[in-house]
Amino acid sequence: MARRVLRIEADAVVALADRLGAEFDRAVHLILACRGRVIVSGIGKSGHIARKIAATMASTGTPAYFVHAAEAVHGDLGMITRDDVLIALSNSGENDELLTIVPLVKRQGGKLIAVTGNVASSLAREADVHLDAHVDEEACPLNLAPTASTTAALALGDALAVALLDARGFDAEDFARSHPGGALGRRLLTHVRDVMRPVADVPKVSHGASLPEALLAMTRGGMGMVVVLDEAQRLLGIFTDGDLRRAMEKLGDLRTTPVGGLATRNPRGINPDRLAVEAVEMMERHKINQLLVMDDAGNLCGALDMHDLFRAKVV
Repeated sequence: MARRVLRIEADAVVALADRLGAEFDRAVHLILACRGRVIVSGIGKSGHIARKIAATMASTGTPAYFVHAAEAVHGDLGMITRDDVLIALSNSGENDELLTIVPLVKRQGGKLIAVTGNVASSLAREADVHLDAHVDEEACPLNLAPTASTTAALALGDALAVALLDARGFDAEDFARSHPGGALGRRLLTHVRDVMRPVADVPKVSHGASLPEALLAMTRGGMGMVVVLDEAQRLLGIFTDGDLRRAMEKLGDLRTTPVGGLATRNPRGINPDRLAVEAVEMMERHKINQLLVMDDAGNLCGALDMHDLFRAKVV
């Protein structure tokens, strides 16, 4: 039975693609030309689908909100203006509450997009644009419970929202701005400068420092590395705990060896204006745990390690 449900609903969605045409194109252009908001409305299961469609549009660049049709006839109709576009969902196209508010919306100049499963319905006839969400059968074995019809309406709403997203040139950064509290927002809005440790907090030693001095600075810094500076206090290299292990395997006793001779020259760095997620990608690609932050002139601005990125929830 479960497989039957999924096949029926999948077939209902696939059938929508073949029916898309001029009416869908008109719906997109009607919304793009809208000077107000998109209001999505419905009753019952169609109301739940309408709420989700409104949420998807709002998060993808089309200002939209949900209005319950029953509440609209008791005062919420005042939320709809002449500059708005109303998307009304009803599988039968004969819902009393929707048919009550439609003439009022149109009388004040609002536009109507109807999404129904009946092209001959009252709602379809009243619409400026009608989108056909007809399904051959519900997935319910009684052919009664809204199942395939609601899935089709939801998919059609998603198609409309994404077509609008594409037409507006809405990109990942725009999406992140409407989702600042989520993981995607952090990944796309957090820059290296937001998570790096400032240069004053980065452990540093001169190139002539002994290994014990370098290890002490590394321990105090808590980053598993220390920056090595030349005589002019410019960046010479970086000395990490990995460099220490490799040097011990190769040279043995390092107590009298200056750290400048053990440091990795020309260490990898990243500009503070780059996204923090780019720092993650660079560190994973090169299998390193620390990354220096340098400006365009190569001056040291700070540093970060994987723990800093974990704390910022970028990883």
